[in-house]
Amino acid sequence: MGAQPHKAHPALVLFALAVGAFAIGTTEFASMSLLPFFARDLGIDVPTAGHAISAYALGVVAGAPVIAAFGARLPRRTLLIGLMAMFAIANGLSALSPGYHWLLLFRFLSGLPHGAYFGVAALVAANLVPIEKRALAIAKVMSGLTVATIIGVPVANWMGQVLGWRSGFFVVAALAIATVTLVALYAPRDAGDPKASPLRELTALSKGQVWLTLLTGAIGFGGMFAVYTYVASTMIDVTHVSESYVPLILIIFGVGLTLGNLAAAWLADRALNRTVIGVLLWSAASLALFPLMAGNIWTLSLNIFLIGIGGGLGTPLQARLMDVAGEAQTLAAALHHSAFNMANALGPWLGGLSIAAGYGLVSTGWIGCALALGGLVIFLIAITLERRQASFVPAAAE
Repeated sequence: MGAQPHKAHPALVLFALAVGAFAIGTTEFASMSLLPFFARDLGIDVPTAGHAISAYALGVVAGAPVIAAFGARLPRRTLLIGLMAMFAIANGLSALSPGYHWLLLFRFLSGLPHGAYFGVAALVAANLVPIEKRALAIAKVMSGLTVATIIGVPVANWMGQVLGWRSGFFVVAALAIATVTLVALYAPRDAGDPKASPLRELTALSKGQVWLTLLTGAIGFGGMFAVYTYVASTMIDVTHVSESYVPLILIIFGVGLTLGNLAAAWLADRALNRTVIGVLLWSAASLALFPLMAGNIWTLSLNIFLIGIGGGLGTPLQARLMDVAGEAQTLAAALHHSAFNMANALGPWLGGLSIAAGYGLVSTGWIGCALALGGLVIFLIAITLERRQASFVPAAAE
């Protein structure tokens, strides 16, 4: 009976969830910006160090469906607290990694709770508001991740340069502990869903529209990561600026990401499908410009801002998954972040292959453009099939 007042404070709930998103965003993106530094410290080249980014992403991919399916019956507040506690421990261990292979393991473990946390947090946020405002509520949670790219990531990058790259992971562990406290205080105390089961959640996997939406994110989002992962190295080796400029460029990216997230959410509450198409076209165009704009710090800054705006794709796709998943909401919501991190693994991997093949750091822009266009093709197939089959047409999609 003492739990009900929490429902009267949606702003506090969203804030608590956003702090967790801030912690996750800091570790996810700071790892990329710290890549040249831990590569140097561990005695490996930059493409090899990029595997640590992919290890985290693969942890998300592996953890999200398993945790979501088996945790669907748990109260969402309990599940969120457990996930962030696990996240805190794994990031603390990352900071203590004695070598490259240990770092790979701990980054994988750090990724396990990521997708389930965001998936459950999105469902909690969506349930706090009327359906016509759900995308914006989800975006407010995700704003923790985008603000992390403005504040958390540059601070972690600066700390990495001054105190060593390990300090960034210690900060993330502390943020995760703060999230556990805030969620315990403010998240609604629900009783869980006694009818939920792994089998019911797995029904999401039988729906073609779920798979096509997930593929849109897995491919389409990869373009942003192809460029972002190697942006610090590009600045040093191509733009020829001091390492001290890296945090500033990361802030510029974060501002673009934050604005793109809120703008895409506002548009998605009005025209969901058109918003997804528009964001993917924006991403393809801005990524194609990267090789042309990377040589000068001013043009690079503008381009990175434009690429950041394309990061607004996540919230519209999350909302679409809620429409097409039926009763399997927890698994579908979590799988969205598996798809996002498949992109996080795919983009750096393809970018690394292009660099290793001798095409140069700026070739990541062409890789990114191709991935964004690939995501667009998949999404167009999805909505074409949806209209032909007339199986489900969300009210907000037209």
